[in-house]
Amino acid sequence: MKVDDRILITGARGLVGSALADHLRQAGHVNLIEFGRDTCDLTDTAATIAAFERERPDYVFHAAARVYGIMGNLKNKALSFFDNVMINTNVVEASRRAGVKKIAAMGTGAVYPYPSPGLPLREDMIFLGKPHPAEDSYAHAKRAMLAMLQAYEESCGMQWVYIVSCNLFGPRDKFDTEFGHVVPSLIKKFHDAKQSGGRVLVWGDGSAQRDFLYVKDAARAVQLAMNNCTGAVNMGSSEVLRIRDIVSMITQVSEMQGRVDWDASKPNGQDYRAYDLSKLAATGFKPEYSILGGLEETWDWYCRNAQTGQSR
Repeated sequence: MKVDDRILITGARGLVGSALADHLRQAGHVNLIEFGRDTCDLTDTAATIAAFERERPDYVFHAAARVYGIMGNLKNKALSFFDNVMINTNVVEASRRAGVKKIAAMGTGAVYPYPSPGLPLREDMIFLGKPHPAEDSYAHAKRAMLAMLQAYEESCGMQWVYIVSCNLFGPRDKFDTEFGHVVPSLIKKFHDAKQSGGRVLVWGDGSAQRDFLYVKDAARAVQLAMNNCTGAVNMGSSEVLRIRDIVSMITQVSEMQGRVDWDASKPNGQDYRAYDLSKLAATGFKPEYSILGGLEETWDWYCRNAQTGQSR
């Protein structure tokens, strides 16, 4: 991508999209087109096609999605499937019609089969079985986008890269204690408990293990993938941590030692997920932030914005 190329980012108010916009601006890109929900309803086919025709982007970073954590995915399966299929289908088709040179689409590690066909998870394993039942509707919608990109490459010559993302966290996330992902929901729980003088109740037993990546590093990784990769590409830090380890770090950052309880009756999700990152590593990507450093920045951002009522 050249600095004067027209670059459209969907989901530009969210976790990944906003970090991408910040990163690309800092890298000197001057023609960014940022789509949030207030800009275009991507579930509306006609509106999406019209918006892309109007903007005529050279490249598209597709980060918009209806996103939940474990409990949200369990309780909103139909809505998650429908909205994500509509959003992804409309964005890919609108990109084709607008003559986009290449699209980088955000996938999810949930697309991988459960039980895992092998570890670490390689990109060629995605369709080897059913996803984990806690996230299957979201995962199938994301799988459908991957299949669509493959079909459009074969039929229309579309160029694409599909980012299979680990657990991301950072500013502008969905800080929702019931439906959010693990890190933002924990940060809100710790913040609320600190304000009230109460204790923090954490779901599960903390044994589940995940690869976590700070969103500022993710933005760099996605740009490198756009410039250097095709097909599906795993994205992660290569550091697999227990949820209990993340809770311990947030306890340290928030200075809430001794005020955590565990609810083992709540779901853990998949027990272990780790990725083969060789395709991303070939681009030269290495995380610049430690997980603790990313958590410190995220905690500070949330505390500042919670005071002003602007946290999500």
